[in-house]
Amino acid sequence: MAKKVLLLVGDFVEDYEAMVPFQAMGSIGIEVDAVAPDRNSTESVPTAIHDFVGFHTYQELRGHNFALNKDFDKVNPEDYDGLYIAGGRSAEYIRLNKRVIEIVQHFFEQNKPVAAICHGIQVLTTARVLEGRTLTSYIAVGPDIELAGGIWKNVPADQSVLDGNLVTSPAWPGHQAILKDFYTLLGISINS
Repeated sequence: MAKKVLLLVGDFVEDYEAMVPFQAMGSIGIEVDAVAPDRNSTESVPTAIHDFVGFHTYQELRGHNFALNKDFDKVNPEDYDGLYIAGGRSAEYIRLNKRVIEIVQHFFEQNKPVAAICHGIQVLTTARVLEGRTLTSYIAVGPDIELAGGIWKNVPADQSVLDGNLVTSPAWPGHQAILKDFYTLLGISINS
């Protein structure tokens, strides 16, 4: 039976951090429902492209429109085998949605696989599910992890950190690592 994953996004989600996992998971037969608070399956969210171009932090450029395929109000977390939280600016405001937090807490209470990348970890800090957990994120989110009781690990952007049912990566160059670990958590083995 195919696995089913809930992908949380919102306005100005990081382009690669929504599109790449959505397409990669779909390519191996995972059913992915992409949702955003207060949106339905006929809508899309704008994405942002984050790049380092000589400044002390990233520059944000307008990306694509990312099509949603499930009504947020119809999400039942019991229907999903795993949760993937994309990064970008969306994380800072979707974490203010009470239902988003309830959904995240469900996955931790049920010990289901969770992947979060870059700023997506901000949703986890607000959900108060990081006590004693070791994880990574974009460097500017490290203090948030520690304030939420987690242990922040600074790893290169192309790596991931696995702790129990949770896998995290600092940014989109880590897609191969985070997806590989997430597939393992979901019980999926890919052999070449």
